[in-house]
Amino acid sequence: QVQLVESGGGSVQAGDSLRLSCAFSGLAINTNPVGWFRQAPGKEREFVAAIRWTGSNTYYADSVKGRFTISRNNDKSTVYLQMNSLKPEDTAVYYCATKTRYSSSITADYAYWGQGTQVTVSS
Repeated sequence: QVQLVESGGGSVQAGDSLRLSCAFSGLAINTNPVGWFRQAPGKEREFVAAIRWTGSNTYYADSVKGRFTISRNNDKSTVYLQMNSLKPEDTAVYYCATKTRYSSSITADYAYWGQGTQVTVSS
């Protein structure tokens, strides 16, 4: 079965950095995207960043461009989200996700999700 496990969340102050990790298992590496999403209290889940298992294209939400960087280690089947210059508005539960069915959208139609990791940023 497919399993995604996030780690690296925590409580930090504004301006600090965190690196989230997402370990994948039971899933063959292909050209489909893997992404990070987040959900803050009282908010809908929103797209943060995405990268494909192959190739080098990356995609970011406007709110995190220049601060967050998504990357991968194919040998470890792990995707990372480096978060710098964190702001209180970045506080949310962060989820990693992937999909295997064709989809024209890089920000939607993800089928496999992790359990999430909490990121709390205080001012």
